[in-house]
Amino acid sequence: MRKPAEDTAACCPPAPEGTDLRPIEGPEADDELAALAKAVGHEARVRILRLLARRTTCVCGDFVELLPLAQSTVSQHLKVLKEAGLIRGEVGGPRVCYCLEPRALRRLKALVGGL
Repeated sequence: MRKPAEDTAACCPPAPEGTDLRPIEGPEADDELAALAKAVGHEARVRILRLLARRTTCVCGDFVELLPLAQSTVSQHLKVLKEAGLIRGEVGGPRVCYCLEPRALRRLKALVGGL
């Protein structure tokens, strides 16, 4: 198996830092936690997040080589993660580079910690 390609260019520029002051309890926080939990509620999406955590950026095709899933299935999982805000992706020519959205991951951790 070949090593996945990494693109260290500014495919996914650093996310802005800052403290999230939104509440971790209440109806809106519950809805937010449910949406994030649903996004990470599939083992393939958890695996994608773990793979991205180990890289600066990643190309969609690399996931297909690393996961025992069809390209269309991988694309659907990436779409779910992106819609939930857990990853970012930007088109760079014929490929899409994905990276983690650290603020969303911190928010998920805070919401789960507030249970």
